[in-house]
Amino acid sequence: MPLITIDGRQYELDLLSSTAKEQLASLQFVDAEIQKLQAQLAAYQTARMAYSNALKAALPKMEEVVVGS
Repeated sequence: MPLITIDGRQYELDLLSSTAKEQLASLQFVDAEIQKLQAQLAAYQTARMAYSNALKAALPKMEEVVVGS
């Protein structure tokens, strides 16, 4: 029988009520969605850093900047 551990206690999956099984399924779904979002966030943060570096490279150097003209 498969076991599930919740808050350090093990439960036999087959012995859980249908309500508990539904809540477990919802929790697993949400955990999977959070993992997807964390992966997306990491990709966006990497892209943001690349864009920031590209912007800095495209800006004029300080000696090229003429203030007030």
